[in-house]
Amino acid sequence: MAIKQADTGVRAASDKFYKALGQMAAGNAESMAEIWSHRDDVTTMHPIGGREVGWEAVKEPWNAVAGLAEKGTVTRKDQFIRVMGDVAYELTTEQASMTLGGQSLDAEYRATNIYSLEDGEWKIVHHHADLDPKFVELLEGLERGI
Repeated sequence: MAIKQADTGVRAASDKFYKALGQMAAGNAESMAEIWSHRDDVTTMHPIGGREVGWEAVKEPWNAVAGLAEKGTVTRKDQFIRVMGDVAYELTTEQASMTLGGQSLDAEYRATNIYSLEDGEWKIVHHHADLDPKFVELLEGLERGI
């Protein structure tokens, strides 16, 4: 695969991921399943903490946040992508704004995403964003009914 063609494919996959992330922030995580690889070795490390391994574990935080989220958006800036054969990585800054359980959250995170070419299609296999103590505290408060 030519580098320019691969770069274009990864950028399209990133666009799909950030569209799905925005939909999750607005209350619907269904489209995450379309862009993520469903392998047992996919991973995430979210602003809410923890580390998930395997698609079954990875999809849970997306669904949990979507269940609490509304009116949200997630955008990226300063995107940097490198393609190395069938693997690519992306560095970016995410800007998130959403309402969780009636409480507003506005944040900015540095993020790293890794993509893998599967059956001719770029899929995300890893997402890591900065830990956000405010986000963690908000979710913990919601769990306790505060």
